[in-house]
Amino acid sequence: MITVSWDDPVVRARLVEIRKRSPFVYGLTNYVAATLSANVLLAVGAAPAIGSAPGWPATFGRGAAAVWVNTAALMASSARDLQETVRGAQDAGVPWVLDPVAFGAGCAEYDGLVRQLLDFSPSVIRGNASELMALAGAEAGGKGVESTQSSHDAIPHIQTLARRTGAVVAVSGATDYIVSGSSLFAVKGGDVRLTRVTGAGCALGALVAAFLPVSETVVEGTCAAHAVYAAAAERARARTVGTGSFGVALLDELSMLAGLQ
Repeated sequence: MITVSWDDPVVRARLVEIRKRSPFVYGLTNYVAATLSANVLLAVGAAPAIGSAPGWPATFGRGAAAVWVNTAALMASSARDLQETVRGAQDAGVPWVLDPVAFGAGCAEYDGLVRQLLDFSPSVIRGNASELMALAGAEAGGKGVESTQSSHDAIPHIQTLARRTGAVVAVSGATDYIVSGSSLFAVKGGDVRLTRVTGAGCALGALVAAFLPVSETVVEGTCAAHAVYAAAAERARARTVGTGSFGVALLDELSMLAGLQ
């Protein structure tokens, strides 16, 4: 297992590249998480667009530097919107991130739509332990959008999912684990309040997408995004008390890590 942190020079270098290149990152996400996701991207210097206005999915799916799809976007977007977005990304060779929110929580129709997106070869699949264990075929028993499993327990299942799909697979938790082929990476740190701020997990998928076009490999970008997010959360924890101020401080710390304060 390889540990990755903010102290790694490559992590800092990739964050600098986002600031320099300001990649256009297009996402479909749920309306609960959209504002925080956009603000996380802006905090590190990326250029976000979110939503499925007419023509956007196919056009921006092809034309963005990276794409992320949070499947809870189905709250407001159609299944066709999601498929057009990832089909455009796949056809154009644009890296894209799949966040299978609430997969395995008991909604068979929804789960079927999520599974269809695997046919479009996501570069990264990221989520909580229950979601990813269920996607790998295990009985994980998610509680709505919340995990009932630990990230450590998910390791063998995300390894299976990575082999099956060819994607880099990342699970969030007290320690984040990232699998690429036979390699396993760990990112420690963060703060439990990331689970108590609406959209904080969803926004991590957006951040992963921002790192992909400035990184040499998909796994390098995925690990770097997790390490930056963990560092920002730790710094936010050090100067806040409640969850409201933590959410604002998280954005502040991201922008300061990126040199955009």
